[in-house]
Amino acid sequence: MFNTIEIDRAKLTIMGVEFLDLKTLESTANALGSNIFEGFNPTPNGIEIIRDYVAGKISMSELVIFAKEKAYV
Repeated sequence: MFNTIEIDRAKLTIMGVEFLDLKTLESTANALGSNIFEGFNPTPNGIEIIRDYVAGKISMSELVIFAKEKAYV
């Protein structure tokens, strides 16, 4: 069973997390969908981390560190 997440394209937010543009929001939503399918339960903090990775603000190495530290919770 999957939980729904709130995506507001007009306000450019996912679960209240703000995005600068629609492209990054859509890319993050697609990444979330794949991860939710695999059992990931998104939190606003996790969405921020994925958003920052998609936007190029953090590297893959940093993303892996966040994942190992469970910083997305």
